[in-house]
Amino acid sequence: MAEETRTGVEPGEETPADRIHAEGVDEEPVEANRRLFEGWMLGAVMTFAAVYSAFHIVSLNIYPLETWTFRIVHVAGALMLGFLLFSGARFSGAGEEGRKPVWTTWASWLFMLPALYALVQTGLMQQAISGGAMRIEPDVETWHYGWPLIAATAGGIVLSWLHRRDRAVLAAPDAVLMVAAVAVASYLLVVYNTPLRMSTGTPFAPIGISFAAIAGSALIMELTRRVAGLALVAIAVIFLVYVFAGPYMPGFLGYPGLSVARFFSQVYTDAGILGPTTAVSSTYIILFIIFAAFLQASKVGDYFVNFAFAVAGRARGGPAKVAIFASGLMGMINGTSAGNVVATGSLTIPLMKKVGYAKRTAGAVEAAASTGGQIMPPIMGAGAFIMAEITGIPYTDIAIAAVIPAILYFISVYFMVDLEAAKTGMRGMRDDELPLVKEMLKQVYLFIPIVILIVALFVGYSVIRAGTLATAAAAMVSWLTPHRMGPVRIFKALELAGVMSVQIIAVCACAGIIVGVISLTGVGARFSSLLLNLAEASQLLALIFAMLISILLGMGMPTTAAYAVAASVVAPGLVELGIEPLVAHFFVFYFAVVSAITPPVALASYAAAGISGANAMETSVTSFKIGLAAFIVPFMFFYNDALLMEGGVVEIARALVTACVGVFLLSASVQGWLLGRRPVWFLRLVLLAAALFMIEGGLVTDLVGVGLAGLVVVVQRVFKGRIPGVVPVRGAD
Repeated sequence: MAEETRTGVEPGEETPADRIHAEGVDEEPVEANRRLFEGWMLGAVMTFAAVYSAFHIVSLNIYPLETWTFRIVHVAGALMLGFLLFSGARFSGAGEEGRKPVWTTWASWLFMLPALYALVQTGLMQQAISGGAMRIEPDVETWHYGWPLIAATAGGIVLSWLHRRDRAVLAAPDAVLMVAAVAVASYLLVVYNTPLRMSTGTPFAPIGISFAAIAGSALIMELTRRVAGLALVAIAVIFLVYVFAGPYMPGFLGYPGLSVARFFSQVYTDAGILGPTTAVSSTYIILFIIFAAFLQASKVGDYFVNFAFAVAGRARGGPAKVAIFASGLMGMINGTSAGNVVATGSLTIPLMKKVGYAKRTAGAVEAAASTGGQIMPPIMGAGAFIMAEITGIPYTDIAIAAVIPAILYFISVYFMVDLEAAKTGMRGMRDDELPLVKEMLKQVYLFIPIVILIVALFVGYSVIRAGTLATAAAAMVSWLTPHRMGPVRIFKALELAGVMSVQIIAVCACAGIIVGVISLTGVGARFSSLLLNLAEASQLLALIFAMLISILLGMGMPTTAAYAVAASVVAPGLVELGIEPLVAHFFVFYFAVVSAITPPVALASYAAAGISGANAMETSVTSFKIGLAAFIVPFMFFYNDALLMEGGVVEIARALVTACVGVFLLSASVQGWLLGRRPVWFLRLVLLAAALFMIEGGLVTDLVGVGLAGLVVVVQRVFKGRIPGVVPVRGAD
């Protein structure tokens, strides 16, 4: 067999070429609407992205800015970078040069005039404030800033939908939107650094704040549409409509109402867009995106996947178990379930099909495993940081509490794929098809940055300081690999982080609009009262209702936005029921995560179906089945908070063991396979009952669950093939 030096192997070491499965896992995916610049424009955009990332590192560690100022610059920078990189419409193709609508270019330059005029006015306003003016004349804010800004923003957005340009060229409408984003930020920086900031939400608030907020919200939603699809934008629009339609709605949805000026003077403050979601995206999320980019520069993703192949590939249905292992590692730092599917699924899905998994099952396994990466501590796809910001619970406590739920999720997926492999007689991969474990162990130092991150967090460093140390460690560890991070690679990593951050920042800002509506209209409190009324009839019914709302809010949305919205709508109601805040927020977080594999809108499943070639809906239904235990785990830690590390060591250990047994019994019931036999339907129902008893967590219920499971085993062994449906496997005793 030919040998050659491969990526991820120390210099001078060789390994068989066909044993290395993962190469290019860390390569940056290029979206369909992403511009691919060339020449000086490419250099300018790369520099802007790198400077944007570096700005956050400096601000977070060396030269901190005032909080609102920092968040305004954070959002404005992402808007500028996003409109630079992502087109609002499809690109012109070959042969379309003569059919490109030239009028949109001329119209765009006309709209550029009011955008620039509004921007110039913010400079004049700054001069007036510096000269001692207490506030700006309302007519100036309205006619010389507000309406020109609104006209430029609306015109730029509409024209960007109609404009067609080559992929390497910045569209004129997007240039207008970039200037509008700067004009919004400039005005807010002028006003929010004066005592006028205290007037937001009152009749005395400057009218310019409302104009800036309307334009800023429109820009945020347009960028979100480009980078994350219409789902979140549609929900944001529904909530915005509710602000003004609410006074006319019946029942618990009705409220006194807010004027346009009052609402928008508050929505671009820490009550909305500049609130918890942007607070997290501007600190923890951007920092860990930079950390992930530094890891990618040293090809850690390739190593994670190859390590998973070496460890798990020999087991029956090996590639499916590799998908679970690798996706858990990658999803922890990835941030989106669908992105994790694309990164690892291109390797694992074809191999799963090769060993015998159906197309829809191969895609479903990858989707379920990648979704689980979002609950894998210590990073949890950035969801933990939002939870810490919203609840005030220390991040380390959240990371510790997430350990057992993550274990239960992944072992449930593992049991499902293992029983599927056993039932269909699948093999594992041969030794000569896999990377050598001893070769992988030689590179185990690539885990050092993550180890440093965990240790730094638990010895008392702040999340920001720990993340910065881990990022520096990633750069230093790279010098033990062929991918050493000198100035050029560090620049590239910073540029990659800037590009990667655009989607999550836009999503968090858009989620901030929804959070603002919830807080300013009081709809969250009314939803809490609805849950309280349901709980009077049945607490379980209230929990099921909260589960359905969390999943519904999360469908089609990235994890961070899904959780942020669900935490604002659902979690307060659960806390009102007397549930501990940590339990309540984990409950909605879990369901916000698994919405990525819940039909009919399952983003992770759809991404996997695109790779496997299976029907998208069939894949989402199968991934729902594989991840079924995930829909029960939140009820497990509601009834037994020892699963969130609350209690003594013995209590926690017993809860973990019995929950694992319960998850296995549930998997056996769903898959119809136990100890080498296919149990008849009524035995599967007994297994399901046993699983639910084990999951509940009490000593008596655990004993009942063990008894029922033992009964099924005895019946299978005593009667063997004499009960119709109990089918023994050849070779079984």
